[in-house]
Amino acid sequence: MEDTKKEKLIMKTEENTKISELLKQQIEDSEYPVVGAKFNNEYKNLDYPLEESGKIELIDLSSKEGMKIYRRTLTFIMGKAFWNTYPKAHVIVDYQLSNAMYCTIENMEVTETMIEKVKQKMKEIIDQDLKIEKRTMTREEAEKFYKKTNTPKGRLQFDLKDNQEINMYYCKDYYNYIYETIATHTGITKVFDLQKYSKGFLLRYPSSNDINTLPKFQETKKLLWALQEYETIYKVLNVGTVYRLNTAVKENRIKDLILLSEALHEKKISQIADKIAERKGVKIILIAGPSSSGKTTFAQRLGIQLKLNGLKPVTVSVDNYFVEREQTPKNEKGEYDFECIEAIDTELFNKHLLALLNGEEVEMPEFDFHEGTKKYNGNKIKMGKDDVLVIEGIHCLNDKLTEKIPHDQKYKIYISALTVLNMDAFNRISTTDTRLIRRIVRDNQFRGYTAKDTISTWDNVNKGEAKNIFPFQEESDSIFNTSLIYELGALKEEAMPLLEQITNDQPEYAEARRLIEILRYFEPIPKELVPSNSLLKEFLGGGDFKG
Repeated sequence: MEDTKKEKLIMKTEENTKISELLKQQIEDSEYPVVGAKFNNEYKNLDYPLEESGKIELIDLSSKEGMKIYRRTLTFIMGKAFWNTYPKAHVIVDYQLSNAMYCTIENMEVTETMIEKVKQKMKEIIDQDLKIEKRTMTREEAEKFYKKTNTPKGRLQFDLKDNQEINMYYCKDYYNYIYETIATHTGITKVFDLQKYSKGFLLRYPSSNDINTLPKFQETKKLLWALQEYETIYKVLNVGTVYRLNTAVKENRIKDLILLSEALHEKKISQIADKIAERKGVKIILIAGPSSSGKTTFAQRLGIQLKLNGLKPVTVSVDNYFVEREQTPKNEKGEYDFECIEAIDTELFNKHLLALLNGEEVEMPEFDFHEGTKKYNGNKIKMGKDDVLVIEGIHCLNDKLTEKIPHDQKYKIYISALTVLNMDAFNRISTTDTRLIRRIVRDNQFRGYTAKDTISTWDNVNKGEAKNIFPFQEESDSIFNTSLIYELGALKEEAMPLLEQITNDQPEYAEARRLIEILRYFEPIPKELVPSNSLLKEFLGGGDFKG
């Protein structure tokens, strides 16, 4: 769906006229609840005062950005409910699982009674449709505020010396800061649930596909375990927030942190290789993950560890097994759908794999994307006794891709940049945003694409991932987290100039500004400090491994 439903050109209005006042009738007449707006292609909440001419586009709950505003507002309300019922609870918003946010409490045990009590308080706050007001302080006022309250809420704003205005959201006597747009009233978030889960609890919410119903929660126990494992390690290192990462940079401890992060990657890759070697009979290793997860470098580093275990990796590319162009399925727009599994010649793929496993020599096809056909150019391979096939592609976790291969001969690996770094306790950094920043840098570096080009196609990339990759992540034998705790600091100086090239007359400006606002809070980390074998070099360039 489009992110915007209404748009209007306005001339300069009376001073401090709010979007909600100017477009009151359009907001009331909207088919779906309106939660925010874009003004001159920049995200704003409905209380934003209009002081210049421009274009307004209303954002409602049927859109992707509308649901992001919904989630952030619901998180703010959850914080207020805890403050009202358990004021000493140190709540942390950890990460997203299915259509829910997984949260923990650092200093208290999570109980069913606690969760039920907080849930009832949230319902009360929502039913009252309380006002959420954004208040602005000068640096001098903020200094007094933080000295008096000793609160970490929104503190990063003050720590960033360029910020002359420090903001805080208030709802009655509760305050907190959310780093992106939230709604102006609590009544907008009527559909939600709060339930105890694992060591914490889930804050559940609907999707833009059906804003009135909570989708069934999909268990992702392996993913949760992978996230918790990394989070635990970085807590031991005392780096879980941007503030602590920045402190490491300022105190010249960042090189040690980089080496520890990279050592963790190497250790986990080594452990996966050991598991493959221990599972006698594995002949095919299947690797899948969303865009910009670092699959290419991971596969090559895994190959080194496999060799240390006496195994010889042989790469097979799924991309050479597309069906002939005229047989390629089309989507609802009548365009070729190259991402669906039906676009792969699975019958030929399985035939060749079986032949290789039986010790036969196979001439591998090479797909000519210009002509839309497979060609055979004499590329013949035959597996030796210690050879294992390494296959990487979006469908590798889907058994339809290798349906004729016995299960005990396959080892599936899901990889993704599962970010565990938070802005602060209530503001997480999205895994999707981290991958997008990686891709912006890589696309410019190696493909000649602008940040505008990358952002414009990102929504379609995400839709393909949601359909073809995420539903199968729990089918994996291992999950590898490719995120590096320091990476946004290292990507900052490459990404910022690319994002700043996007102007406010372009639709991608809103996303560019949002990403810039995230990156602003990171102390830059010189890319020269990134080791040459790092997975991050796949995006920065200059690494040991080639794509």
